[in-house]
Parts: sequence; structure tokens; C-alpha cells
Amino acid sequence: MNLPNKITVARVILIPIFLILMLVPFNWGIISLPGTELELSHFIGALIFILASVTDWVDGYYARKYNLVTNLGKFLDPLADKLLVSAALIVLVEMHLAPSWIVIIIISREFAVTGLRMILSGTGEVVAAAMLGKIKTWAQIIAISLLLLHNVFFEAIGIPLDDIALWVALIFTVWSGYEYFYKNRTIFINSK
Repeated sequence: MNLPNKITVARVILIPIFLILMLVPFNWGIISLPGTELELSHFIGALIFILASVTDWVDGYYARKYNLVTNLGKFLDPLADKLLVSAALIVLVEMHLAPSWIVIIIISREFAVTGLRMILSGTGEVVAAAMLGKIKTWAQIIAISLLLLHNVFFEAIGIPLDDIALWVALIFTVWSGYEYFYKNRTIFINSK
């Protein structure tokens, strides 16, 4: 397994650590940040989410720079993104920081695209993420990070940037899902 794929696997391993920090009541105290306060365990969990998210860029950078792009990486990388984002979104619903209907739409799109990827891989085709899909992923990561950090910095000046970012993520999620299915519509036309 090459370095980018190891980084991707490490991202998956960070997910349960993130979940434990966010869902287990550790009572380590409260941390004050500009414009907000949150539990220390939640702050550490948010940092782990951000770290895991940044590794998405790192593994892609190394894979492209050193010509280490593999079919395994093309499959694992978006799967790791979907697992991380889905886990974080479900945590946000649990914490009453994100509306469940938005989370359902985002996760449903992720399942649908994963299903389409599986169908395409059955025909021997492995599809790398398109640019709109990458924008969608980063929009989701930014929105989730702001929500996990309770809209740090922006809460003090009354700008609901976390909510705005979540709406932007929703729009890119739906748009990129539509594009993905439209570009691969022949798989349904040619199905028996």
C-alpha cells in the first residue's frame, strides 16, 4: 500500500476517535473561543475532524505529485470522505446543531453516488472525483467545521456563517450529485 492510501486509511481510523470525543460525556471542562464556548472534548473532536479532512488534500497531493494514483485510492479516498462527513453530520444532528432534513439529503446523495460507483466498477470503470465533487466535499468540510466549532469568530459579530456554509454545502451536494448521475446516465439506459 502506497503512502497516499495509508493516509486515507489513517483518515478512516480517526473517525471512531472523533465520534468518541463528540458523543462520550468526558466533562473535561469548557473552552472559551472568540464569540463562543464549547466543551474541551468537542473542541478536540473538531480539531480531529479538521485534521482528518486536511489529509484528503495531502493524500491527493502526494498521489498526483509522485504518480501514485491507484484504482484502490480512487475508490478509498471518496469513501473515506463520505464516512467522515456522514459521521460528523450525524453527530451534528445529535447535538442539535444541524437540521436532520439537510443531513438526510446530503447522506442520501453520498449513498446514491457510492451505489453508482459500485455499478460502474462492476463494468470495469473506476471514476475519479470530478471538480464539482471536490468543491462539494470542501463546502461540506467547511460547514461542518464551523458548526462543530459553534461558529467561532463569526458568532460574536452576528454572522451565521455556519448556517450559510451548510446551505452552500447542500447546494453543491445536490448539484454535484445531479452532475454525477447525468454524466453516467448511460449505465441506466444500457442496463438489462
